[in-house]
Amino acid sequence: MARRVVLTMLALIGALLVTTVVPLGLITTSREGSSFREDTVLSARALAGLAEDRLADRPPAGVTGVARALAQARRAGEQVRVYSAARRLVTGTGGGEAVSAAMLTSALRGRTVLDSRLDDRLSVMVPVPGDDGGAVAGALVLSRSSAELEERVGVLWTWLAAVALAGLAAAAVAATALARWVGRPLSALDAAAQRLGGGALDTRSAAGYGPPEVRRLARNFNGMAGRLESLVHGNRATMADVSHQLRTPLAALRLRLDVLSQDSDLDTAEELAGAQDEIARLSHLVDGLLALARAENVLVEPVSVRVDQVIRDRAAAWRPVAEERGVDLRPSGDGAVPVMLGEGHLEQILDNLLANALDAVPAGGHVEVSAAAGGDGARVVVSDDGPGMTSRQREMAFRRFVSSTPGGAGLGLAIVHRLVTSNGGSAALSDTPGGGLTVIVTLPVEPPERARRPGPASA
Repeated sequence: MARRVVLTMLALIGALLVTTVVPLGLITTSREGSSFREDTVLSARALAGLAEDRLADRPPAGVTGVARALAQARRAGEQVRVYSAARRLVTGTGGGEAVSAAMLTSALRGRTVLDSRLDDRLSVMVPVPGDDGGAVAGALVLSRSSAELEERVGVLWTWLAAVALAGLAAAAVAATALARWVGRPLSALDAAAQRLGGGALDTRSAAGYGPPEVRRLARNFNGMAGRLESLVHGNRATMADVSHQLRTPLAALRLRLDVLSQDSDLDTAEELAGAQDEIARLSHLVDGLLALARAENVLVEPVSVRVDQVIRDRAAAWRPVAEERGVDLRPSGDGAVPVMLGEGHLEQILDNLLANALDAVPAGGHVEVSAAAGGDGARVVVSDDGPGMTSRQREMAFRRFVSSTPGGAGLGLAIVHRLVTSNGGSAALSDTPGGGLTVIVTLPVEPPERARRPGPASA
């Protein structure tokens, strides 16, 4: 933002300087040129008045005046030549370019002729008046160097350029200061919003810098962040406390039911067994709530993890359960697949996915876990040939308490989604070819740009 503000102001100031300085320089240059030409013409006419005596063969006083004027002109670097009406050179300072016949003819006809064809000199030819205003007695040519004019014009443009550059530099300093004054608080606010969105709920933005509008925005942001932190922490703490407090009475209730079932008749034992199943389901739900609360409060510190190695370890840990249920659990991969995510997160993700798959797949089914490196990250795939899900069930699978398995708590995939997204990855569900469900987890292979803390779980 600061760069755009500075460039915009410099473009505006530059356009203003160009539209002001360039016309001023052109006008001044034109006036200097006109003044130089007018002064040359006046000098030529004054010399023509003195040359009139020489052409009319007046007394020596006139000759002396012409000689003195020619000497002064020679010292000044000017070239003067006097022609008679018969086009004969009468006198002059010597040197200089030959006068064209057309210029001489125009001067003898009473016209003033200017010739600036030479780059560094201006030639003026004026008629020499005859006696008593009669016929033209001759013509005088004055050639004057324009070096002094060019020097003055050069100095003028140098000063104008210096003033323009100074103005542009001052504008750049002012624009930079303004951009920093406005941009720094906004950049800090943007960074704070990103940290807050990443889950750092204790993030606050400095509210004492920048324009009043930006300060007010920062104060409003801090108020919103404080209220959000209170709500989220309160919700997490409540869920964790309730889950933790329910575990003890549920365990005690289950123990009491076990004792009662030992001394009861067959019908009562069956009813108590049903109650124990419901308590087991409730305990599983409480454990899931506690795990979800812990997943939402975890701080992500990315470390390098070998996906293929973790898959082999977790498959070995779940193989006894799979064999007990008559399910074929097969890990596979295409070599080392390194990723960056929180320590222990991949193990939790695979444990939840394998537990869900083994619960859904009937005896004789298959569950396959694989990993592969892709262009958008490492892909971990858990596929089974169980009953699968409908499209509606897949859309809602990552929500809490939504389960397609009878008796399920509906928290396993919610925990998976929470852990995956907190590490900058993504999770998706699709049908397995031939029937079943495939879970595709994409994890980053490069370290994230900044450590992120998880925000609220996606619904």
